[in-house]
Amino acid sequence: MSDAASAEQITVYSDYVCPFCYLGRESLRQYQESREDELEIDWHPFDLRSGKRNPDGTIDHDVDDGKDDDYYEQAKENVRRLQERYDVEMDLDIATDVDSLPAQVASYYVREHYDYGTWLAFDVAIFDALWTEGEDIGDEAVLVELAAEAGVDGDEIRSALDDDALRGEVREQFTEAKQQGITGVPTFAYDGYGARGAVPPEQLKRLVEGN
Repeated sequence: MSDAASAEQITVYSDYVCPFCYLGRESLRQYQESREDELEIDWHPFDLRSGKRNPDGTIDHDVDDGKDDDYYEQAKENVRRLQERYDVEMDLDIATDVDSLPAQVASYYVREHYDYGTWLAFDVAIFDALWTEGEDIGDEAVLVELAAEAGVDGDEIRSALDDDALRGEVREQFTEAKQQGITGVPTFAYDGYGARGAVPPEQLKRLVEGN
């Protein structure tokens, strides 16, 4: 029920547990401030935990995905560097133990059944809850509360999280992202061109405006 088709859009592939997705969205927000016309987000979910996910959707944290302590330490350093660059306050550097699948299912439901403004408010609230408040966005109660603040009935979110068919649709979105060649997030796409990572606002401007 989105009204996004009537506005100019930038496609964004992201996962709520990705700190660079949070930072990339801040960069996009800063770029948006320089524009006269709103640039709406055509959001596509991506599963960073796919390599550790069991068939039932749970995560097996014992699976070796090649990301060792050195990898996470380097990631934290990069997060801190971008925090300073974009002047962003974050409670967490990395969220290794949080499962974003429930949040992505809830967000997908709201995107499909509500207007763009409602979805965006919910989407931003999920990001902020995790990265500035340190809340578990895999927790149903947290998502229900965030949804209510965005104007979505909590019972709808509870039903969405129990809907196997809806969860299957979200998994199809993950598959489609990979088929589109998306291997990491955030990835921004516009008019056949793309930019990967928490790129600065000026790079997003070049992506969209071509100068």
